Amino acid sequence: MDTLNNLLAGFQTAMLPVTLMYCFIGVFLGTLIGVLPGIGSLAAISLLLPVTYYIEPTPAIIMLAGVYYGAQYGGSTASILLNLPGSASSAITCLDGHPMAQQGRAGAALFMTAAASFFGSMIGLALLVAFAPAIAELGLELGSAEYFALMALGLVAASTLGSGALAKGLAMVLLGLLLGVVGTDVSTGVQRFTFGFNGLAEGLSIVALAMGVFGIAEVISAVNRPREGQLHKDKISLRTMVPSRDDVRRSWIPMARGSGIGSFFGALPGTGAAIAAFIAYAVEKKVAREPARFGKGAVEGITAPESANNAAAQTAFVPTLTLGIPGDAVMALMLGALILHGITPGPLLMVEQPELFWGLIASFVIGNLMLLVLNIPLIGLWVSVLRIPYSVLYPAIIVFICLGVYSVNNSSFDILQVALIGALGYAFAVLSFEPAPLLLGFILGPLMEEHFRRAMMLARGDVTTFVDRPLSAIILGVTVAVLVWAVCRRTAAVLKRREALRVAG
Repeated sequence: MDTLNNLLAGFQTAMLPVTLMYCFIGVFLGTLIGVLPGIGSLAAISLLLPVTYYIEPTPAIIMLAGVYYGAQYGGSTASILLNLPGSASSAITCLDGHPMAQQGRAGAALFMTAAASFFGSMIGLALLVAFAPAIAELGLELGSAEYFALMALGLVAASTLGSGALAKGLAMVLLGLLLGVVGTDVSTGVQRFTFGFNGLAEGLSIVALAMGVFGIAEVISAVNRPREGQLHKDKISLRTMVPSRDDVRRSWIPMARGSGIGSFFGALPGTGAAIAAFIAYAVEKKVAREPARFGKGAVEGITAPESANNAAAQTAFVPTLTLGIPGDAVMALMLGALILHGITPGPLLMVEQPELFWGLIASFVIGNLMLLVLNIPLIGLWVSVLRIPYSVLYPAIIVFICLGVYSVNNSSFDILQVALIGALGYAFAVLSFEPAPLLLGFILGPLMEEHFRRAMMLARGDVTTFVDRPLSAIILGVTVAVLVWAVCRRTAAVLKRREALRVAG
């Protein structure tokens, strides 16, 4: 009953005119960013971080969240029409979405993706409402040792479960942790790693880091990237978007399965929407009576992963809001936005900031309804957006990045920061280092240090406190197990590849 009352109070907050406006701005920009291939919600949220300084915390977080789950909707448009994924989680939609477009069924494909996205979002939201209070109550029982262990697990999972090399992922996490300690130590007042630059006394700017690694680096990478794919020429009208009965019959069970898969993987650290979408597609292909249809325009091949990635986008907020532990880079940015507004994420967030927490939850329902309206009648607008020349788009992004970074502290030193970090981010991209673990390490580093110090003070310097406490020991054991499993998996893959080369040679 308390949950229902809190949710009703959240709708009162979410229905305020100013909150509705920022919710609409968020989902609109998210859809727009999702449609444009290669930009992604990370870069968009990075660009908007400076704007949130001038907005109240609740509408600011609602707007950023709208960008995140709005990009999940929009990403399927370019996948279907151009065979170019607007986001990583929409890459799997290309396999069957584009063949449907080539068969003259682009309208039906776009409609089914919008319906599956909405269905998955609602399932994920229901689970978020159901389990968030219980997880928050559990979080109140955790001490600093347990929080340190949970954050260590999140960082290890994020660096080992990704697509890149294990050593590179761990290296990026460690670099992020090191960057997180730059600045003045809050306990002793001693400046660390500032090298005499007064601009670093307060630490590296999270806005400059996010914009540099995900904004500037992406623009540099995309300058000489060929724009592949041809825009679908057939006119898409509301009549052509009506799916057949067979499409609906084949879709509702895969949508349910995909929503369940996405809800589970979205709440896990280090996984996220992209992995959920790929697993949902693999499951559908495995259980299908006619697996040969997949890759040739099977409607299940778009509804299952689309429902999965949107469900994951909702449940990803569970550990971020209730435990203060982000599951992926986007959630790390959301965590950073809360911290910038002086709000501490964690189990007390629901008690100390009920208006923000339940207003955000309620805004998910409103935002997804807005997205349903945006993604069906406005398909023609999104198709037109795909025709914007990159020669116009990317210089504009650079200008907005510089303006945004400068506006935070009115400091030209911050612009220098974002330029240097952007160059470093491009170097990471060339060397195949994933930037997401870097951002996670940067966000969680100061929090881990704080909980480590607190745990050591309570234990009077006895480091065994991390294994003496049962829950902390279990979490650290799982962390070690994840690391060992990742090492064994990568070693087996290397040995298999060497054996294949030996046989081929």
